[in-house]
Amino acid sequence: MAKANVVEKKIRMSRRDIVKYQLVSHCFTNSIPHSDAELDCLTLLGVYGECDLAEFCNLTVDENIFKVSQTVRNFLTKAEKLQLIEKEGKSRKKIKLNDDLKIQTKGTIVLDYKIFYIESQEL
Repeated sequence: MAKANVVEKKIRMSRRDIVKYQLVSHCFTNSIPHSDAELDCLTLLGVYGECDLAEFCNLTVDENIFKVSQTVRNFLTKAEKLQLIEKEGKSRKKIKLNDDLKIQTKGTIVLDYKIFYIESQEL
């Protein structure tokens, strides 16, 4: 039987950090390129939950993630195309993280990832 090297880690994180970690993992495993600012923007949306688009753009600028609201809007359009967020409504749009991502953002959060690599054995 093959021997495996197992690494177990227990880390306590802030709510914002654990949401960010889930987003990083999703983007990494799905080869979705992103900048630090884009990741911070998605993290902020995850922490705040469903938001009014205009209010969220202002909040993102207030948090110094992006400098102007239009940059936030441009990124959110890109994020929607990448199926990272969902937009709803016509005039006063609401935005939120895409439910299909299964990103946990509320309550007590415990992540239990099982990530493995199997080395091929030649005979």
